[in-house]
Amino acid sequence: MKKIYLFVTLFLFVASTYAQVKKVDSFTDGKYINVNGAKLWVVVVGEGDPIIIIPGGPGGAHIGYRDFDRLADSHHQIVYFDAFGRGKSDTAKNVSEYTLARDIEDIEGLRKALNLGKITVLGHSYGGLVAQGYAIKYPANLSHLILADTFHSFVMWQENDDNSNQEIKTNYPEVWAQLMKIREQGAVSSDPEHQKIYSQVPYGFLYAYDPDRFVSSGGDGRRYPNSMNTKLYYQMVGKDGDFIVGSDIGAFDYRKQLKDLKMPVLIETGRFDRVAVPYMAIKFKEYCPQAEFVMFEKSGHNPQVEEPDKDFKIINDFLAK
Repeated sequence: MKKIYLFVTLFLFVASTYAQVKKVDSFTDGKYINVNGAKLWVVVVGEGDPIIIIPGGPGGAHIGYRDFDRLADSHHQIVYFDAFGRGKSDTAKNVSEYTLARDIEDIEGLRKALNLGKITVLGHSYGGLVAQGYAIKYPANLSHLILADTFHSFVMWQENDDNSNQEIKTNYPEVWAQLMKIREQGAVSSDPEHQKIYSQVPYGFLYAYDPDRFVSSGGDGRRYPNSMNTKLYYQMVGKDGDFIVGSDIGAFDYRKQLKDLKMPVLIETGRFDRVAVPYMAIKFKEYCPQAEFVMFEKSGHNPQVEEPDKDFKIINDFLAK
């Protein structure tokens, strides 16, 4: 009898472990859901209380956020999606259709379409703008709010621009010289030549504690469609948005409203984040004093990549409250 009991226990353990590590493919294992007149590509991992992951950019698809799969091991249902204009989802006929307000409404539309009750939203970088806007407009629909390496206002986003450009000017003077030359001739951030020069600066320089973590391994060789919509990006940050924020990003400001949020709030940022800069991020303590605030000492803009064990423990502990 003891042997049978041990066998059953082992079988249940193996079955449970297998369920935890079950693979879900971003390319094929999703489905299209109609939200506010557009088809959005949605990929769900795991079962349990729902967490909607809101990608950054603006313009980024969900594919770069699959590190959060690990949260599914703790009985959370992770809901990934490509927002309107990103990834495999529908794109707009006119770029003017891309707005922060639309992105906020699409979270509510997605929640309803999936027949979810209260949800957790985790917004990273630009996604944090959407998450904050959603929490302010639809507080009754949130169980928890997680803001990761994000911005509280256009003032902070402008500091992103200013700090990034100062770092480039100091550490990549040859790139800076090329930029200044074409800018003197009238070029702005959204011009293809300007984008090409700007992209010479490695991602890890501005976004990482350990840049080697962000050197591409090539993956499985498949290229995810529309993983970054630059037309959408410059529509929302302004045509010269890498230097002077405009459009939607030049106008948002949540600083006065954050203190009124009643749901549990977790705010994370990285000490080596050179875009969501720490000296501005730490002001979240003042604007949202009721929140739990965590500084990751060995991370840049992506603690889920650079300090995943610490990050996911903090998130799981927070969600258990």
